[in-house]
Amino acid sequence: MLIDLLWLLLGLALLTFGGDSLVRGALALAKRWGVSPLLAGLVIVGFGTSAPELVVSLQAALSDSPDIALGNVIGSNIANILLILGVCGLILPLVVHTNALKRDGLAMIGATIFCMLLFRDGAVDRLDGIMFLVALAAYLIWSYRTERVHPEAAEAALHQAEADLLEKRPTSLWLSIALAVGGLALLIVGARAFLTGAVGIGEALGIPETLIGLTLVAVGTSLPELAVSLIAVLRRQADVAVGNILGSNIFNILGILGVSSLIQPLPLAGRLLAVDQWVMLATAVALVLFLLSGKRLNRIESALLLTGYVTYIAFMAV
Repeated sequence: MLIDLLWLLLGLALLTFGGDSLVRGALALAKRWGVSPLLAGLVIVGFGTSAPELVVSLQAALSDSPDIALGNVIGSNIANILLILGVCGLILPLVVHTNALKRDGLAMIGATIFCMLLFRDGAVDRLDGIMFLVALAAYLIWSYRTERVHPEAAEAALHQAEADLLEKRPTSLWLSIALAVGGLALLIVGARAFLTGAVGIGEALGIPETLIGLTLVAVGTSLPELAVSLIAVLRRQADVAVGNILGSNIFNILGILGVSSLIQPLPLAGRLLAVDQWVMLATAVALVLFLLSGKRLNRIESALLLTGYVTYIAFMAV
């Protein structure tokens, strides 16, 4: 099991470094090619931090491990809210502008419900994948058009702030390309190493692949979201911290499940249908209610989120 642990840690390091390199390189290229900060923040930062989840789920689907692929998406969405925002809100209460987050918060709940409706037949097939990707394209077009028409809107300011969050970007064209391409290569290699270690540890301990995806893989691939949200909190940019999580959760469902199921149909384990999809929905609704009711995520609410995650993990262990 020691070898599996080393594979896991190596994969985790490659995923983290590769994701960061990909986002920084892509942001530099976007600036050089005249892509607006608004679109760069919405797509590259908001969704780019989900690149490890995407690559790991794709690798799992292609390796005939659908439980890990689906568990990774559902577990990441749960961990993003309960664990990451729980930790961030304990460090500093997250005072937010509800106008900036209302649309994406409701979109996250809508994507979650849409996902659960497609789950009802016990599998995510290629037709479902197409529907997920069409919904993602519609969301991106809607977001960009509304923010371009009203650039003074709170949502537009939020996505521009996301683009400005990562300050250290290369200025050289070739370095930018090298970072983007190299980051993608590291993600692919890291995903393979990470899955090898995670599956090996799970087999050694007798843990089902579904639980591996929901816990070990989900938390590991969520590290980029944790890093971006922590940086935003320490800079007192609570809207960016929360907006990053909302965007990531939307992309996890519509983008990652869409691409993964389009390449390889994914049957659902009974546990994901009976328990975990409902936990994913409950956490999404709870977050939006917290944000809309008090225009902040205070320490008590953050502690409740974190306690919820500990309870969820303990329930799985039992």
